[in-house]
Amino acid sequence: MTLKVMCRCQCGRILKTAESTCSCRCQTPLQQTQMRGEELMNCRMGFCQEFEVMVHTSPGPTCGTFNRLRLSLIGSQGETPPVTVNDGHHLLPGSTCLVLVRPSGPLGRVVLVRLQLEVQTGFPNVDWHCNRVELRQRVKGQEPRPNGSDTQVFLCDKWLRTADGDVELRSGKLCLLEEETEERVKQHRLSQLQRQRELIRWCVFIEGAPQCVDLKSVSDLGPNLSYKHISPSIDMHYLRGFTSRAEPWSSFSELETAFAFSGHQNNIAKFVKAHWMEEWYFGHQCLNGCNPLLLRRTHLIPPNLAVTSDMLRPFLPADSSLEEELQRGNIYLLDYKLLDGLEGNQINGKQTYLSAPLCLLHLNQRGQVVPIAIQLQQTPGPQNPVFLPSDPSCDWLLAKIWVHSADFQGHQLVSHYMRTHMMAELCCIATLRQLPEHHPLHQLLMPHIRTSLQINMQARASLLAANGTFDQAVGSGLKTIPEILCRASATIHYRSMCVPDDLLDRGVDKLPHSFYAQDARKIWDVLYRFVLGWVQLYYREDKDVQNDSELQNWITDINTHGFSQNAGFPPCFQTEAEVSKFVTMVIYSCSALHAAVNFSQLDFALWMPNCPAAMMRPPLQAKGAVTEQDILSFLPDINSTNRVLMTLTVLSQPGVDFVPLCHYREAVFKFDDHRRLLDKMQAELQAITDDITERNRHLELPYTYLCPSDIENSVAI
Repeated sequence: MTLKVMCRCQCGRILKTAESTCSCRCQTPLQQTQMRGEELMNCRMGFCQEFEVMVHTSPGPTCGTFNRLRLSLIGSQGETPPVTVNDGHHLLPGSTCLVLVRPSGPLGRVVLVRLQLEVQTGFPNVDWHCNRVELRQRVKGQEPRPNGSDTQVFLCDKWLRTADGDVELRSGKLCLLEEETEERVKQHRLSQLQRQRELIRWCVFIEGAPQCVDLKSVSDLGPNLSYKHISPSIDMHYLRGFTSRAEPWSSFSELETAFAFSGHQNNIAKFVKAHWMEEWYFGHQCLNGCNPLLLRRTHLIPPNLAVTSDMLRPFLPADSSLEEELQRGNIYLLDYKLLDGLEGNQINGKQTYLSAPLCLLHLNQRGQVVPIAIQLQQTPGPQNPVFLPSDPSCDWLLAKIWVHSADFQGHQLVSHYMRTHMMAELCCIATLRQLPEHHPLHQLLMPHIRTSLQINMQARASLLAANGTFDQAVGSGLKTIPEILCRASATIHYRSMCVPDDLLDRGVDKLPHSFYAQDARKIWDVLYRFVLGWVQLYYREDKDVQNDSELQNWITDINTHGFSQNAGFPPCFQTEAEVSKFVTMVIYSCSALHAAVNFSQLDFALWMPNCPAAMMRPPLQAKGAVTEQDILSFLPDINSTNRVLMTLTVLSQPGVDFVPLCHYREAVFKFDDHRRLLDKMQAELQAITDDITERNRHLELPYTYLCPSDIENSVAI
C-alpha cells in the first residue's frame, strides 16, 4: 500500500500541502503526516468525518483552570489522537472552547470523550470543573442541522484534576448495564467501578457496627466528594466564658442566669425551661423532641419492670385498670436497655454514671402521653425502686432527669449518628463501588449521600476522638461508645428505618399530638412516589430489577458491610416497589430524619436539666433522700455543660449554602422526564410546607423540624 505525505492541522483536519492555513483559524504551523492510500481515497470520496467539539466550563467563580486540556474521541471502530483544546489560553469560568477534530481513519459512532489535564509551565495547577462536552458531526459538503439534533452531549458536571489522568465521558441517557449495546462502553462502565473500588475501600471503625471509608484524611476524598460547609456567624461569647470552671452549678439561679444569656433568643428553649417539669411536656418531648424514635406502645409489662396494677391505679382512669389500659393500647414504654451495665466516662477527673431506665407512660383522656412509672436500672430489686408521680417531688423530678440523660446518649449515638450519618456513609461507599455514574440510581442517590464521607471523617477525628466533646463532656465516653453502637447495630431492624412501618409498629401513627409522626409520614409518601416514578423510568418490569447485576451487587455490599443478618434488610431486590422503598429509606434518613434529630437538639438542651449529657452521681437506690440542692450535684459541671452546648450550637446551624430537600443542582435532573417528576414532587412538598405553617400558627409550641423548606438535602453537618 502506498504512503503519501499530506498536511494535518492540530485540530485534525487534513489539508493539501499547498494550503497555508486551516479553516479553524488556529494559526499554528501545519504538520506533515503520512496517510495510507485507503485513507486518501476515503477523503477524496467525501467520507471524511469532521467533528465540532465544544468544551463547556462550569460558571462558578473557581471552576476555571490554567491547565492545558487534551481531548480524544473514542468511537466504536477507533479513536483519535489527543488534540489540545486550549493551547495558548485558559479555561475561564463559564467559557466555551471550540475545537475541530478530523479522524485519520474509521471512527464509527463516537461513544466516549477522553479528557486529560496537563500542567502548563509557569502556571498554578488548579482543578477544573467541566460542565459538559458537546459533539457535532459534519460530513464534507453538508451543513449541520439547524435544530442541533445531530449534537451529542457528554455530561461531566464534576471536577477534574491533573492527578486523575484520563477521564472518559459518555453520552446518552442514564441506563442499565443490560441496555448497553457498545462493548467499549460496557468496558468503560466496568473500568470506572474498578477504579472506584481501588480508591474507595471499606474499613472497620467499630467492630459489629456499619463500616466506614478507609481514607486517612479529608484531602484524600478529592474535590468531587468533599465540600465546604459555610456556617453562619454564631455568637458563643457567653458559653466560652464558662469553659475554665470545672465545678458544679451552685444553684438553679446560677443556671437560670447562664440561660438568660445563651438562650434568651430561642423561643423553643424558653418554652422548654418553663415547662420541663410538667408531666404532659415529658411525653410531648418523647413524641416531638430531638429523639422521637424510641417511644413504643406496649401491650405487656416487661418482666423486669417491677410495677403492679395496684401501684399504678392512682394514675389511671377511675373506671379502668392497668390490664384494661394495656389492652386498649394506652400504655407506652421507653426502654434504654442499650445502656445496661455500661461504665460512665471520666469528666474533669471525676467518675460519671449511666443508667438504663424503663419508663412507663399512659395516654390519658386528654390525648396526652404522661409518665406514670420509672425504674432506673434494668434489673429489679430492693435497691432499684420504681419511682412514681406520687413520690416526693425531688425524687420524681430526678428520676425524669435520669431518663433525659439516658435519652441524650441514645439520641446522639443511635438516632443521630448511626441512623443518619453511618447509614449515609454505608450507602455512599456502596454506591461509589457498585453503581457506575451512568446508572440511574447513582445519579438519584449521590446528592443525598455525597457529603457523608467528609462529615463523618471529621466527626471521627474530632467529636468522637480523644479530647473531643464525647471524651471531655459526655457520660458515654470513648470506651463506651463502641459497645453502644455495636449493641444498637445488632438490634436495629429495617422496618424501624421505614417511616410507615416504624410509626405503625411503635403505635404512634395516630396519636393526636405526634407532629413528628404526622409530618414524617407525609414527607415519606411524597419521596416514595418520586422515587417510584424514577425507578419506573428505567425498569420496565420487575424482571429488569432482578437482572440488574449492578443493583444486586449494591444491596449485597450494603448488607455485607452494614447491619447484622437479622436486621431484615432485603438480601436482594425482586420488584420495583422493593427498590423504591429502600431508596426512599436512604433519602429520608439522610435528609428529613437528620433534620429532625440534628437541627432540634440545641433547642431542647439549652436548658441543661432537660437534657444532661452526663450524671455525676450514681442512680438513686432509695426514695425520700433527695433535696433540690442534691439534684444539682447530679448534673454536669459548668465547663462540660457549656462545652456540650457549644458543640450543639455549631451542629444545629444550617449552612449558608443550605440546599433544601430535593432541590437538585446537578444537570441530570434537568432532563425532561426527570424534570417532570421533580416539578410534581416539589409542588407536593410545598403543599406540606404550607400545611405545617398553618398548623404551627395555632400551636403554643410549633413543630418546624420537618418543614420541607427547612430540611437539608443531605447530611452536611
